[in-house]
Amino acid sequence: MLSVEEYSVELVKDPFQILAGKRYEFLIDLDLDLEEGDELYTDKGVYVKAVYKVDGEQGSIVNYSLLERVTDRPLDFDLEDEEEEALAAFCKEHYVEAED
Repeated sequence: MLSVEEYSVELVKDPFQILAGKRYEFLIDLDLDLEEGDELYTDKGVYVKAVYKVDGEQGSIVNYSLLERVTDRPLDFDLEDEEEEALAAFCKEHYVEAED
């Protein structure tokens, strides 16, 4: 399961309104309690950069990347299905904070 240490969310501006719905960019620092040898382990930390789309009542993750916290280096793996669902639920719960 994903454990969030801290996060930020920002509305992505679409001045020409070409895209349907609204897009929100999340930067989510993960609190990983992992041992060396685990696929997600890095001593520099890991964060998720995700774009969440809201169109009417529907919301979904457009894309996401896992990055090494200190270097911003992309990590070459994906979240498991349950983790992706947790990420989508987290974004659904918090995207409105960008509207304030």
